[in-house]
Amino acid sequence: MARPSSQRNTREMLLETAIDLIWKSSYPNVGVNEICQAAGVTKGGFYHHFDSKAELFFEASMHHWEQKKAEMDHLYSPEFTPLEQLENMIAHIIDWQERDQGDQNPVCGCPFFTAGAQVGSGEELVREAGRVVSDHAARYHAALIRGLKGGGYLNGDCEPEQVSRLLVQYIQGLLLYGRVYYDLDVVRRDMRAGLYRIVDLKPEYRVAAADAPELKTLAAKAPAGSVPGKDAAAA
Repeated sequence: MARPSSQRNTREMLLETAIDLIWKSSYPNVGVNEICQAAGVTKGGFYHHFDSKAELFFEASMHHWEQKKAEMDHLYSPEFTPLEQLENMIAHIIDWQERDQGDQNPVCGCPFFTAGAQVGSGEELVREAGRVVSDHAARYHAALIRGLKGGGYLNGDCEPEQVSRLLVQYIQGLLLYGRVYYDLDVVRRDMRAGLYRIVDLKPEYRVAAADAPELKTLAAKAPAGSVPGKDAAAA
């Protein structure tokens, strides 16, 4: 049975507020009271929709991913060659970090993945959210690797699913490194070089960081309603 409109609105307000607050801070630092206050919802209203903050976080992560799919579909669209898709992905990650510095750290990282590493053993739903979002991103990466491999852009005979996982691991690790060092320049400097090495891109197809295309050149082609730079595949 479909929820009444007022209930859907309350639930969506909680989802959006949780994403916003956790993006600007961190999962451990944002409590139910703060979420309710920012959303204009009573605690009774909160617990009508969610059993816990962990459940809200998981549902908010899935809600956010559903909003991201149109943007990801555009970045990996068949209208781009596999090489262009790779550059789209790299530019997207860097642009996302430049746009969304919610907690004053110049590197925002991925709050969904990071939260999974911050919580204790009793917060399985929080870790599951990070796993699900990472797995979604890895599927896009695997399709990209298959395209690069089929197009003759790679040196070796790689296994796309494994390389896609390595991409997720490297991206998330570099973003965490950048947050620890409070340094966006290290992300800009090492993201492209590291990803080229992982996929084993042939030298003639590599782009120097100084000559890298800007994501804004792709934004004009983005689907209506998408906001370049707000997440990912990060995933």
